[in-house]
Amino acid sequence: MTMRFADRRDAGRRLAHAVLALKPVDPVVLALPRGGVPVAVEVAHALGAPLDLLLVRKIGAPDQRELAVAAIAEGPGGLVLDEETMAITGTPQAYVEREAQRERAELARRRTAYLGGRAAMAVEGKTAVVVDDGIATGTTVRAALQALRARRPARVVLAVPVAPTRALLEIDPLVDDLVCLSEPPAFYAVGAHYDDFRQVSDDEVIAALAAAAAAPASRERSA
Repeated sequence: MTMRFADRRDAGRRLAHAVLALKPVDPVVLALPRGGVPVAVEVAHALGAPLDLLLVRKIGAPDQRELAVAAIAEGPGGLVLDEETMAITGTPQAYVEREAQRERAELARRRTAYLGGRAAMAVEGKTAVVVDDGIATGTTVRAALQALRARRPARVVLAVPVAPTRALLEIDPLVDDLVCLSEPPAFYAVGAHYDDFRQVSDDEVIAALAAAAAAPASRERSA
């Protein structure tokens, strides 16, 4: 099934309906910034759930920075390697470890910038609903999910508007529930499935998180 989205907010509203159908118990919505934040805002609003970030950084190949060879997320066990892509690009392990150290510092900087250094919300015993604006290779999402499991949520739901089937098959064993609205047979890039896929700025992330924190949690869930 192939679907187009007007923008990330539109994708979030449609995604929220699918997540609501799962009837998650005691949910916490975790957005992958920056693009996942506007999507997650809509999901959190529909669930009446708190919104937090699941910070993760892609590690690109030495000569192709946009091509992920690994990814690292906050917390222990957050480094995931894409060994196939590392082999194809000739990326050495030492390079990945060096970049991982640098990206850990960036993760800390982003938590301070986006959340004033506030600690990550507790998810132990809760339903963690992980939201992004789409998946390409899945390396960053796998890193995020691996780190999240160490925080002992009772249930992990991954919700994305669009992703290739191959990536979903690799991710499916890492989650309890997987929601994806569109699995295009020919997948080129996440942004190709949005009419408006402009970059989300740091200021937009900060504003969205502040608004979500200020809004009273709804006691009634959307239908």
